Amino acid sequence: MPSLRAGLLIYSPLFLTDHRFQKKRTTKTPMTTPTASDSLLVGRLQEATDQFVLEFTASVNFDRRMYSQDIRGSVAHARMLAAIGVLTRDEAARIVAGLETIHKEIDSGAFEWKVALEDVHMNIESRLTDLIGDTGKKLHTGRSRNDQVATDIRLYLRDSIDRIDALMSPLLDALLAKAAEHADTIMPGFTHLQPAQPVTFGHHLLAWFEMLLRDRERLRDCRRRVNRLPLGSAALAGSTFPLKREQVAEELGFDTLCENSLDAVSDRDFAIEFAAVASLAMVHFSRWCEEMIIWASQQFQFVSLPDRFCTGSSIMPQKKNPDVPELIRGKTGRVTGHLMSLLTLMKGQPLAYNKDNQEDKEPLFDSIDTLSNCLTALNGLIPNLEANRENMAAAAINGYTTATDLADYLVKRGMPFRDAHHVVGRVVARAVKERRQLHEFSLPELQAEGGGANAVSADVFDVLQPIGSANARSHTGGTAPAAVRSAIERAKQRLQI
Repeated sequence: MPSLRAGLLIYSPLFLTDHRFQKKRTTKTPMTTPTASDSLLVGRLQEATDQFVLEFTASVNFDRRMYSQDIRGSVAHARMLAAIGVLTRDEAARIVAGLETIHKEIDSGAFEWKVALEDVHMNIESRLTDLIGDTGKKLHTGRSRNDQVATDIRLYLRDSIDRIDALMSPLLDALLAKAAEHADTIMPGFTHLQPAQPVTFGHHLLAWFEMLLRDRERLRDCRRRVNRLPLGSAALAGSTFPLKREQVAEELGFDTLCENSLDAVSDRDFAIEFAAVASLAMVHFSRWCEEMIIWASQQFQFVSLPDRFCTGSSIMPQKKNPDVPELIRGKTGRVTGHLMSLLTLMKGQPLAYNKDNQEDKEPLFDSIDTLSNCLTALNGLIPNLEANRENMAAAAINGYTTATDLADYLVKRGMPFRDAHHVVGRVVARAVKERRQLHEFSLPELQAEGGGANAVSADVFDVLQPIGSANARSHTGGTAPAAVRSAIERAKQRLQI
């Protein structure tokens, strides 16, 4: 049986890429021992940085995953500097060629990362100077690490949002396909985890679809605010050079510019917004998984999960544990925790940039990774979810789920709803005592309880069957098979927007 890791690697291009990247970094390019001479920032400080402080303040261990975005931003910046005459075209060409070489070195695992250089930006700049000499020192003209890192994070998050969006699309399609397959599969709907009214399994799956569709809408809306260029804001006040920020924005695919330099370098609300979107999505996934775990239990036996997404027990040979849904449910806590971490990180910071913001990346990166992997797991799980129609139907009829239909029936015959509610409650109490279902009462019994022959006719048994109950709810948004099929067609149109 394939392992969970194997399942994730099969279904997740993003997970596979990140896994190989991490392995490559740790096995081929270990960190070098930092020394004070490695630093590019020794001008003002006359005392060598403490060894502990070097390691405590460094971010390269985690921010180096943004190397591709950092290089893309630097290439665009270099071309802009050439356009305003700060660099010659030959200097810009050498810088771009050097950056492309560095990109290949990092991809291959040959790049030497140095903790003393603190972060991904300084490591790349230092290597560029090694490759092309003093021309490499000109690249940082007109920018600061403050606007550079803000640009890198936005680029990285934008790329990640696009990958997550791409993972959501097949899951939405799978939910619609599964809903169509079970448009007329009757099951009990629940409130308070108690049988409430009959619904169709297709209708239930469409509820999941609506949750995920809103998650995707929020994700795309978040992307609009992520996709604003901070580069050109420099440290906090802008630059004395006549920067062409619009040129950089166009080359990097940003929709617009950050309008205020103080705000651009110091706020991380776009990352917090993504964390909120990710948290909501994970809460939805957790609810789905909670239901799948319950439904797959021996007590319910509504669904069967694919074996490759379950595990056995080390001691109990009969066990089939729903580990993947349980892990998704559990991982929700870490993503919602990251949201709280980012909110707390930002709440006390005065303008503009503060070192606190170095702590934004790890919770953001982990939220991206966790959401992506959970989507990958669900993309393998949902299409292979098997429903036990017989058990679902039996549960729907055994829980007095048509009691509301009987009350509605009496109302349509002229009885006030509160009176009808009281009558049906009395019938249900009798049914519980006598261990019968509502449809097992005879017509004379129902007439005696419900107001006589004028109030109750033989057609009452149509509404006491779960399929009759479901079919009666054929309006838009209802659970009737016809309504479910119409909803699926509308949903397909909405997916095209």
